Amino acid sequence: QVQLVESGGGLVQAGGSLRLSCAASGRTFYTMGWFRQAPGKEREFVAAINWSTTGTYYGDSVKGRFTVSRNNVRNTAYLQMNSLEPEDTAVYYCGATHSWGTEIDRGQEYDYWGQGTQVTVSS
Repeated sequence: QVQLVESGGGLVQAGGSLRLSCAASGRTFYTMGWFRQAPGKEREFVAAINWSTTGTYYGDSVKGRFTVSRNNVRNTAYLQMNSLEPEDTAVYYCGATHSWGTEIDRGQEYDYWGQGTQVTVSS
């Protein structure tokens, strides 16, 4: 059974950092990505990374602050979040897919999803 499990969320003050993890099981995936969704808002693309780890893609709102990485031996993706802002408050979800292309920032490209982890940034 394929499962994605996020962890690492929590409460942090503005300017602080958090590191999220997404542990996959059941199989490996070419692409793993991160999305977030705040109450009353649509799902927003955050970052994605391919198998070789040399291909990364970031949403405009997090460029320069967040870094996506993965450990293929552990079958785990990570999202290092620095300089957090209150606007980053959301439930963060990891997704997985076999593809890598121009629509990798769209949620419908992902075949599997985790349950999400809450990130709250206070001012």
